Amino acid sequence: MAEPGFWDSREKAMQSIEKNKRVHAWLDPIREIESKLENLKIAVELLEIASDDDLTNESSINLAAIEKKLDRLEFVQMLSGPHDRNDAILTIRSGAGGQDSQDWAEMLMKMYIHWAEKQDFDVEVLSVSEGGSEGGIREATLSVKGSWAYGYLRAEGGIHRLVRKSPFDQNHRRHTSFASVFPLPDIEDEIEVELNDDEIRVDTFRASGAGGQHVNKTDSAVRMTHIPTGIVATCQNQRSQHRNREVARRILRAKLYKFEEDKRREEKAKLEKTKKDVSWGHQIRSYVMHPYKMVKDHRTGIETSNIDDFLSGEIQEFIEEYLRKSSQ
Repeated sequence: MAEPGFWDSREKAMQSIEKNKRVHAWLDPIREIESKLENLKIAVELLEIASDDDLTNESSINLAAIEKKLDRLEFVQMLSGPHDRNDAILTIRSGAGGQDSQDWAEMLMKMYIHWAEKQDFDVEVLSVSEGGSEGGIREATLSVKGSWAYGYLRAEGGIHRLVRKSPFDQNHRRHTSFASVFPLPDIEDEIEVELNDDEIRVDTFRASGAGGQHVNKTDSAVRMTHIPTGIVATCQNQRSQHRNREVARRILRAKLYKFEEDKRREEKAKLEKTKKDVSWGHQIRSYVMHPYKMVKDHRTGIETSNIDDFLSGEIQEFIEEYLRKSSQ
């Protein structure tokens, strides 16, 4: 990085910087553990010569710190997929159930935004398709940037089911709503995904907004359609059409990668018929607000009655439990 000409190619420079971060993410905590172990070894040698309560207590604290850091490294080692360190693109889509499902999709979107903020990740709403007149969303796409963002969020892919008294039902009857969550790695230029311009249809339209002085008066929103596959990517929340095009193209690349990955997975599944179905339609979690309060993950069996905190983004325990189970 100190060599002349390092910044001649910004793209290559950023790749080198990211590689450096990945290496240090492992080396720094390992070096810290080694240093603490060396200090602990010296403390043990001193304690063998003469007892010292203060040194014993300090050594116990250091040993607990070492164990905690080792546990963390062992967990991070589970995030060893080819794209687990990547940023993530997360799509939430309402299912059957009309207004209730659209409201549920919006609740999930807010839950993941709160979770990302608690992890000190950068989160941005790339696109929102609004629901009916009473609010909610049909679909939303988020960008989540941070170390292992995709590795964490791949634990959330699937169907999320909500049971509650519907706020949209005058008789306050219990309703069941569904929403789908689709995490994708933000691969950028990391792997080759061919995007030929003659195979992409680009449509522009006016981005929706709250109105007033900030109302969008230009067709800045962009929808890209990959003609051979019919895959669509939309972005409307950037300041210019040019930026919306860039982001939409990124989303389209990620979706095409996932499309090809799913095809390979399907081919492999034909040979391994005993393996569990991993399609997006598999229900992974239930959220119950009535007649009792509970969130239960059907894959791990972990549950909590504190649904309010859960919907406020306190979902890390569920994510980590799933990753531990799936790595066994």
